[in-house]
Amino acid sequence: MTLSTAVRDHRLALMRRLMDREGYDALAFTGADFFQFATNFATDVQPWERPIVCVVPRDGEPFAVLCELSTNHWRFGMEAQKLWVTDVEFYAEHPRLANRVPLVTEWPQLVADRLRRAGLAKARIGADAAGGMLARATALLPHLKLEGATAGCRQLRWVKHPEELQLLREIAGLTDWVQDRYRENIRPGRLVQELDMSMAALLAEESAVRFPGQHLEIMRCWTLSGPASCAPHGDGRSSGQRIEKGDGLVNIVIPRVNGLVVENERTWFCGKPTPRQAFLFETARAANEAACEAAVSGRPVSGIDAAAQAVIEKAGVADLILHRTGHGMGTMGHEFPEDMAFNHRPLLENEVYSAEPGLYEWGLGGFRHDDTVIVGATPEVITHSPKTLASQVIL
Repeated sequence: MTLSTAVRDHRLALMRRLMDREGYDALAFTGADFFQFATNFATDVQPWERPIVCVVPRDGEPFAVLCELSTNHWRFGMEAQKLWVTDVEFYAEHPRLANRVPLVTEWPQLVADRLRRAGLAKARIGADAAGGMLARATALLPHLKLEGATAGCRQLRWVKHPEELQLLREIAGLTDWVQDRYRENIRPGRLVQELDMSMAALLAEESAVRFPGQHLEIMRCWTLSGPASCAPHGDGRSSGQRIEKGDGLVNIVIPRVNGLVVENERTWFCGKPTPRQAFLFETARAANEAACEAAVSGRPVSGIDAAAQAVIEKAGVADLILHRTGHGMGTMGHEFPEDMAFNHRPLLENEVYSAEPGLYEWGLGGFRHDDTVIVGATPEVITHSPKTLASQVIL
């Protein structure tokens, strides 16, 4: 499902409201995620190494500056009619003897000239990040004012368009399918990394059926097994680790399709769990469900975290919490807002969050379920993988 111009128009309207509210003449995006948000182009470079910028004027057409490396990738996007910006200029990152084009060393001057031609030489521009190469470019225009607008730019990505929500639902369906494949493949003695790579291969095959010709990135098919899972991101010794009978496992399935991400995480048992394992599993599951139920428009963002924590505190294991309950979802796996536990503003309809409270007991393992949930009067959980104890025990 390619995002259409309806999504572009939705995002442009949000940008223009921000510009009107703050008095900006334009917005400038230099980060890969913001660049994709504005252009629908999946950036294929690291901007710290090969600088990029997309400028969206309050009045007038947006334009972009990219490295020559992206030339043909951009052309493919144009031919597929996927891109939302058509005015683009490329710079070279190697000296050319003929067909003179600006070099990367001339990037500040190139961008300054482009701003001048767009009538923005005396503008007030808000940027996702106001330093770096963009600051060097705008310094060449003494009457231009560049301001950091990080908070305002992040707000642009809170509320999703209906097309984005539908794509997220379809991606979630793919993650549920992969979780079913995990259920079929977990067994004692299997290399944990080999299992994950096999599941990633199956994900790629299934994505080819569901999303042919679209941009898939497999961000994670990742499992932590046994005591190593008591560290939410593992113990740093993954090579050669095998699933042992009696292990609890925490897995993470995170694909990104056309610039949108879904998280789906489950806790499994390879063999019958102990009473302690079962208790912590059920507590984590109840906390996850409470978090999802708290994603109600108008209630505070922090209420999602508070709902999960209340369940865990009641169970008497609050000392096993090592992280907040979740974060925004969207263009990145960890989207804005990232300060869920301390953010008391009202939730907005059609924001999207992860709900992933976890418990981590040293020497035993981790216990975490993560669902992707759409905020509304009635929250919509879009990941549907089972998470009952019976479904998650592999005998």
